[in-house]
Amino acid sequence: MQKHIISTDQAPQAIGTYSQAICVTGGSTVYLSGQIPLIPETMEMIEGDISDQIHQVFKNLTAVCEASKGNLNDIVKLNIFLTDLSNFPIVNEIMAQYFDQPYPARAAVGIKELPKNSQVEMDGVMVINEDSYSF
Repeated sequence: MQKHIISTDQAPQAIGTYSQAICVTGGSTVYLSGQIPLIPETMEMIEGDISDQIHQVFKNLTAVCEASKGNLNDIVKLNIFLTDLSNFPIVNEIMAQYFDQPYPARAAVGIKELPKNSQVEMDGVMVINEDSYSF
């Protein structure tokens, strides 16, 4: 699998942990369902502030990526849903701890509410080496 970063000065430059666009050649596509900050062992929401919730969501996404024979850096499109967009700088700061460049394409959306009163949910699209699967 090869990621090709697409960037143009005819559109706003990436101002965070994302790429304008990514083209992927060779590989299998995995669609990751939304993850909220549930602790897998208890199925209860993590205690703490928005930072704790964001870290738990990335841990949950990591587990699903690994079960899919990939990792967070195989995500080519990440969608972030926040009940308070003023928390977006915190997402950027924490995301930089989990992802290496080239960063995925990304969208951040402010919404009224999420399941279980979560403050954050993320889903994504991952592309992994096609040799990892034999369907």
